[in-house]
Amino acid sequence: MHEGSKTSPEPPLRAGEEHDVEDLTQLINLAFAAEQVAIPGERIDRAKTRAYLSSGAFLVLEGRTGLAGCVYAEKRGDRGYLGLLAVEPSQQGRGFGKKLLGAAEDLLRRAGCSAVDLRVVSARSELLPFYERFGYAQTGTSPIPREVELKIPCHFIHMSKKLG
Repeated sequence: MHEGSKTSPEPPLRAGEEHDVEDLTQLINLAFAAEQVAIPGERIDRAKTRAYLSSGAFLVLEGRTGLAGCVYAEKRGDRGYLGLLAVEPSQQGRGFGKKLLGAAEDLLRRAGCSAVDLRVVSARSELLPFYERFGYAQTGTSPIPREVELKIPCHFIHMSKKLG
């Protein structure tokens, strides 16, 4: 063991690809299990993951034993959308969410987006301060579609940030 190897290296960031569909689906469902207090079942399946890959881009952090994190980014006119920010639970608290968020914002900025939008489920109120720390502000709310089964009443909270 040589000097500097005492801390584990930071996982590399890369674009998600078709061969990542299974791992992305598992990671997102694991990280979004906290939503099950309000919305039963898994967050996403392989078909939805593939659909996201065809309409936008996943950025992934490659861990030693699989994906350590991911985020989805999509250009929507002159604005960007990001979602599905997920960090493998055992890897949380290491700055991976911040790194993924910044990389998604950079991708959208380079694509010509002037701002980025996201939404969170109101039952996950702990997410609001996380996004606010990175410059996001609440911009409104909307109902969760009626076809989504809910265990408790909740709604979407919309947040946005200007990209400079």
